[in-house]
Amino acid sequence: MPASKNYRPETRLVHAGTVRSEFNETSEALFLTQGYVYDSAEDCEARFSGKIPGYVYSRYSNPTLSMFEQRMAALEGAEAARATATGMAAVTTALMGLVRASDHVVAAKALFGSCRWVIEDWLGRFGVTSTLVDGKDLEQWKKAVRKETKVFFMETPTNPTLEVYDIKAVADIARAAGARLVVDNVFATPLYQSPLQLGADCVVYSATKHIDGQGRVLGGVILGSEKFILDHVHQVIRQTGPSLSPFNAWVLLKGLETLSVRVKRQTETAGAVANALAGHKKISRLLYPGRSDHPQADVVKKQMKAGSTLCSFEVKGGKEGAFRFLNALELIGITNNLGDAKSLVTHPTTTTHQRLTPEQRAELGIGDGLVRFSAGLEHPDDVIEDLLKALDAA
Repeated sequence: MPASKNYRPETRLVHAGTVRSEFNETSEALFLTQGYVYDSAEDCEARFSGKIPGYVYSRYSNPTLSMFEQRMAALEGAEAARATATGMAAVTTALMGLVRASDHVVAAKALFGSCRWVIEDWLGRFGVTSTLVDGKDLEQWKKAVRKETKVFFMETPTNPTLEVYDIKAVADIARAAGARLVVDNVFATPLYQSPLQLGADCVVYSATKHIDGQGRVLGGVILGSEKFILDHVHQVIRQTGPSLSPFNAWVLLKGLETLSVRVKRQTETAGAVANALAGHKKISRLLYPGRSDHPQADVVKKQMKAGSTLCSFEVKGGKEGAFRFLNALELIGITNNLGDAKSLVTHPTTTTHQRLTPEQRAELGIGDGLVRFSAGLEHPDDVIEDLLKALDAA
């Protein structure tokens, strides 16, 4: 793909980063190798020292990984990217590369359970303190800043209540404090939201979700400026090894080719589901970023190109009501994954956020009846019929 041509996202998803071998294969090549052979001892020395370019060891550099990283960077509008074994490896690597003992992190309270554990428990073991804030309240972000604050972290839309935070406003606060803003952009996908363009320093993804999107492999990716990646990410991956396998990188490359088609269809289905369930007598609350009644609809309109492939709703009757609903589903699967070709549902209280106390869940709006729905590629009418029938059982 000509570097000088400013192709649209759908085209970059198919062609960006492709490097062909001497065989000129159509599909991206899969390089299943751990290491590389050098022409001479001098060549080996020069590569290890960085004096000449070339691959050294697949723990941190591999031709298939490079294609995936370059394609993701082209899609995101980033200068550089590094792939990781999972989405949580991407989050942990990005944060660990930015802090050291005595530093301070400010993060939104509404986080995926594992992300919250990393910030509150894991980083704390190494002398890094943290403050959790209401991500919607800009004054809380400002008041949480200390002289040792180095990182702001958020996910938006959030998991599972789909709150949307003002990335540009928070980025401005972080910059004024001399801190870096890291944004988990999984729920928006790179097609609907561009945190780097809004002032974020780093974007992370669980590529397991929409990027693979077909329930096959795990993966993650970290994106930012070339300086950010070299200063804060590259050496952490090189020395500690949270590495993505070449096979998984190849699968993710193939997933990217259909990302725009899948996400568009899933978003249409999620919107249709939200409209069908709005006002249902068995539901006390419905949350979807594509609707005008979303609590942060003004922020959604300002920074997102479309809604989401997910919606959440509170089934009346608490946990018992939610479980009756879940167990009555016939088409839609119960699992903790999302962004898949198959429609899926999750009960956050007993899965992704079960480690939180009831008081912490209540503070985040995660009730015992809350269900998170992830739209797949089935016919929307079949999905809606399954949901409505299951609600009758609730």
